[in-house]
Amino acid sequence: MQLQQLASFVAVAETSHFTQAAERMRVAQPSLSKQIKTLETELGAPLFNRARGNVSLTPAGEALLPLARRMLADADTARREVAELAGLRRGRVRLGGTPSLCAGLLAEVLARFHRDYPGIDLLVEEGGSRDLVRDLARGQLDLALIILPLHSSDPSLVTEDILNESLVVASPAGATTRKAHLRIEDLRGRPLVMFRRGYDLREATLNACRQAGFEPRLAVEGGEMDAVLRFVEAGLGVAVVPSMVLDGRPGLAGTPLSPPGLRRTVALAHRKDVEPTRAAQAFRATLLSYLSQAAEKGTLPQGVGLA
Repeated sequence: MQLQQLASFVAVAETSHFTQAAERMRVAQPSLSKQIKTLETELGAPLFNRARGNVSLTPAGEALLPLARRMLADADTARREVAELAGLRRGRVRLGGTPSLCAGLLAEVLARFHRDYPGIDLLVEEGGSRDLVRDLARGQLDLALIILPLHSSDPSLVTEDILNESLVVASPAGATTRKAHLRIEDLRGRPLVMFRRGYDLREATLNACRQAGFEPRLAVEGGEMDAVLRFVEAGLGVAVVPSMVLDGRPGLAGTPLSPPGLRRTVALAHRKDVEPTRAAQAFRATLLSYLSQAAEKGTLPQGVGLA
């Protein structure tokens, strides 16, 4: 089994077309078809159902696809790690982050890292913690900033707590009646702007309301972070959000929850079975240094503290 064969297999699986896959791989179609046939012979099972105008994965192909993607990602990481031995003049960091962290924390850290290591390529994937954990396991990310606790224990990951953050109730800044603190019970009957399904904040808010004995009233739901904040600014309702995302948004005000039971832990995660590349380790050091200095200066966003 060769990496080129696996790359051709993944290309066909993703395009569902041998000609398009050959164009992506920049090889002649007969050569690509031969690679796939050789791979099928070595594995002892067909990987594709071939019909006129329709190429689909067999059960064997479906089983191989995630493994092939992971092997190709690991091989790419190995190549870059060897290249980095020249002294971090080249390399890549594939970083995942939740929307709130991308909006409220990562920009300054990325700017500092790029200044110190201008030859390192930075790829940022924004998504929910569940999606980021999946991408880590597949080898598609080197590091990810995720929210704990995870919904299911994953022994393949190593997590490092870095921040604790308060959740606040966001409302339009011009609201006439605002309290110093709100309880979850105070949200009973109030229209809520709710995140899309699969969002960690959605589940945390719904669970807190149900534990308080009521089903929340949803004015609008299904948005990402920026959309939710804009909907709140427009007066559609209030939303439970991380405190850091309100920085730089004068149209919004955040009211702390009392008692402060709704908090979350931000962690840096990577795969346990693969040592982070030198570039990824350098990014981790930059991130922790930035957070430590911000804590000393008192410039961390309100409601955010070191873990």
